Order: sequence, then structure tokens, then C-alpha cells
Amino acid sequence: MSATMIARDLAAGHGDRTLFSGLELVVGPGDTIGLVGANGAGKTTLLRTLAGLLPVEAGSVSLSPPTATVGYLPQERGGRPGETVHDLLLRRTGVGPAQAAMDAAAEALAAGTPGAEETYAVALERWLDLGGADLDERAGQVTADLGLTVALDHPATALSGGQAARAQMASLLLSRYDIFLLDEPTNDLDLDGLARLEEFVTGLRAGVVLVSHDREFLARTVTDVLELDLAQQQIHLYGGGYDAYLEERATQRRHARENYEEYAGRVSALEDRARTQRNWMEHGVRNARRKAKDNDKIGRNTRAESTEKQAAKARQTQRMIERLEVVEEPRKEWELRMEIAVAPRAGAVVAALTDAVVRRGDFTLGPVTLQIDWADRVAITGANGSGKSTLLAALLGRLPLDAGTAHLGPQVVVGEVDQARGLFLGGEPLLTAFGAAVPEFADADVRTLLAKFGLRAAHVLRPAATLSPGERTRAALALLQARGVNLLVLDEPTNHLDLPAIEQLESALAGYPGTLLLVTHDRRMLEAVHTDRHFEVAGGTVTG
Repeated sequence: MSATMIARDLAAGHGDRTLFSGLELVVGPGDTIGLVGANGAGKTTLLRTLAGLLPVEAGSVSLSPPTATVGYLPQERGGRPGETVHDLLLRRTGVGPAQAAMDAAAEALAAGTPGAEETYAVALERWLDLGGADLDERAGQVTADLGLTVALDHPATALSGGQAARAQMASLLLSRYDIFLLDEPTNDLDLDGLARLEEFVTGLRAGVVLVSHDREFLARTVTDVLELDLAQQQIHLYGGGYDAYLEERATQRRHARENYEEYAGRVSALEDRARTQRNWMEHGVRNARRKAKDNDKIGRNTRAESTEKQAAKARQTQRMIERLEVVEEPRKEWELRMEIAVAPRAGAVVAALTDAVVRRGDFTLGPVTLQIDWADRVAITGANGSGKSTLLAALLGRLPLDAGTAHLGPQVVVGEVDQARGLFLGGEPLLTAFGAAVPEFADADVRTLLAKFGLRAAHVLRPAATLSPGERTRAALALLQARGVNLLVLDEPTNHLDLPAIEQLESALAGYPGTLLLVTHDRRMLEAVHTDRHFEVAGGTVTG
């Protein structure tokens, strides 16, 4: 059915910190609204509030018609414990909960419970609207089309990374909600998955609100952009798509700065005039006192009148200042000014594989022969499940080879974003977890460094596991700056990073002189970051 979601005067916060307030949003059929803002601005909080998973702190969220279905699809890695692939598809499409409600209503109907007939009719209608009648048939077709070859009764937690990404994509393609709320749907998708997702989103007649840090995906899909501006504590809705949003935002910020500078200049000029007038007035008073015994009555009167005129002018100028419409100075946005510390140069050969073969279950990588030299900048691409992560693990000596040899230079110091993210999943405070990774840093130095990455007092004392994925990624990037590395391995580094931080990371990579291995499906990052070699991984074979 056609449905509209309406948010009025919505507000939310975290502890004593306001995330947003006075938010107004209408999501109608065919709308695709991109939700953007810095990490911590409240994007996921807003999606969960719209989905009814968090209580509305202020304002209201309503649906027209009230029976419309809303699907919130968070970014997940694999399924939940005890879930099969089929269970995962039932849960994320909403068919599973609808089936449970219908079964409960059927039992109540059989027991003769008053009102059970109407309850069953409503539950049945919802189950049908969500596509429950033919889900199993469609699931087989969609998973086969996506290349998910495991059986639907396969444990969801046993899926590989590539299989999990395909299962998540299948759950989205099978969904029939009236309103879609998508949180980072592009994470972990390969180029084929991104193309399918773009086709799905642009083909929907339902309203969509989505969070994504994939700039190319946003440019290709969204019709409007809702920005949660954390720095200015403002909310802006821009029409015309993502690229139009970038242009309009830049224009607005330039005008805001110009308006403030014009206002500040006017105030400064008036204050200078008032100061001069007061000085003249005080000068006249001093002269009047000095000549108080002067018998020239006319002169005394003239000086008094002049002094009073200057005082009146000063008061008039002050009133002019007070009548000016105040223009607040635009707050300076936080910027990640990142540098990647470089360890002393390694040898000429950083890493190498010779006739290397790795077997992991039914998957085989190789034989692979390649060499990474000092200061090589290598882009590694390939479909999910093609063997990219296996290749990295073999290069870094983390996987035993079934055949061939691997060599990692003796002076190579590896820095990895993915590995560092795992350091910040425990219950200890972020300050403690980070300090343990760089014991030579004093607590004060750790705090200072984390603050440069937008992680301040409110973050460093929280359990690391309670940080958002984007905040943990920033901590991982801070660790790269704290440690000296000469082999930088970035495996999908833009996942969970906000857009300003991605751009700053790209800038930092431009000045990094060491060896770089970059795995990413972010098309704009591949264009922005200079690389001089390209490995394509497909079906366990490496070319390039």
C-alpha cells in the first residue's frame, strides 16, 4: 500500500546531551531521503525512533494509514545464535514476527477467545502484505540469483563474510515494507551488490530513509538529504539529491560566514564610534572642570552643551548596536587532521608469495605468486567471497599455506584498521584499551590524541564496546597515528566512518610514504586515493 510517515517536532538526546530537537520530516511514497551527519550526531537514534524501537522523547511519529508496515534493517554481520539462513530472512523481512502473531491469533480463534476473529484477520492481512505467502519460493530464487549457494537451513552464524553479505542483501530484496529505514546497507557489499542495491532502492515505490557513507551510492539514489549538523546544532533538509546538497550546503556555509563577518564589522565600527564619542564627552567634562572658575558664563554653557551632545550621540550609537539583528558566529566544524606515523623504511621487498595455495573448506586460493615492494600502493578489489581477506592473511603470515611459500620483510611494521577495531570491543574504558596498545603513552597523551579524532571526555571513560562502530573506527585510525607503521593495510576502511572523516583519511593517505594495501568497494575512494598497482581477486585467482 502507499504509506506516509510524518515526524513532528521530534527530539532525542544521549544522557544530558541533546542530539537533535524540533525535527520535522515527511516521508512519502517514492521519497528516498539520505540521512547524513557526523558520527554521534544521532542518525541511528533517529532511525530507531522512527521505527518505534526507541521511545519518542518529544514530538510525535505517525503513519498514514496507521496499519502501514515499517522495516528497520540495521547493518548486521551474519545472523543471531541458533538462527538458520531461513530464520534470518523471516526475521529481517518481518514475515517471521507476522507469522508468530498470526499463529497466536489462530490459537485464540480455535479456543473461542472473544475478538479473536478480528485479531486473526488483521494478523493475516499483515502477513500477506509483508509477502509471507510466497516468501519461501522467492527466497530460493533470490538467494540463487545472488550466488548464495548454502542451503536455507544452514546456520546463519556459520556463514563466511561474503555469504553473510549476500544473505543480508537477500533479506532486503525480499522485503515488502511500506516504509524502509536502512542503516548502512552498503557496508561490506561488493560492486555487484552495490549495483543490485541501487537498482532495488531506486525502483521502490515505498518511502525510504537511509544512512550511508558511500558517496557514490548516495549520489545515485537519494532524492533529498536530511543533515543532522552536530557542529551548529541544526537540522537542514535539502532537495535535489546528494550532489545538489553538497553545492547548496557549501553556498549556505559561505553566506553564513559572510553574514557574520558583515555583522561583526558593523558592530565593531559602531563600537569604535561610540568609544570615540565617549572619549570626546570625557574630554569635554575634564575641560569643564578645569575651567569651572572661568567667569566666561557663555563659554561654560557652550562646553556643557557640547559635552551633552557627545553623550547623547554615544547613547544613540549604543542603541543602534542594540537594535542590530544579532548574527551568531558559525561554529567551527570538528576536522580530523590525521597523519599516519611512519616507521623506518623496511627492505626493498615488503611481502611476497610464491606458488602459494590456501584451502579453507571448499574454497581454494591460488596458486598465487606476487611481490609487494617498498612504497607500492596497491588497490585490491573483487567480489565478496572471492578471497581478498584470505590473500591479505596469507601475505601477512596469518594463515598457514597448504603449498608454496610466504615472506614478510623482517623490518615490516604492519598497521591495520580492521585489526585495531577489534581492540575496542571489550568492557574496559576506551582510555584503558587504547593505552594498553601504546603503553609508552601517558594517559594525558592518549586523551589528547583521541580528542583529535573527535573522542573526548564523554567517550574515553565509556566502555569501549558501547562506542558506535564509527567511533571505534576513529579510535583505530588514532592508533595508526600513535604507532609508526610502514605497511598500512586498510580493509574496507570507510565502513562506519562519517563523510568528513573519510575525506580526511583520503587526505592523510595522499601524504603517506610507506607501503599501502587498500581493499575497498568505495568507488569515490578508489578514484581519490592514488594507487600504482591493482590486484583483482576472483574465485581464488589473483590477477594484476
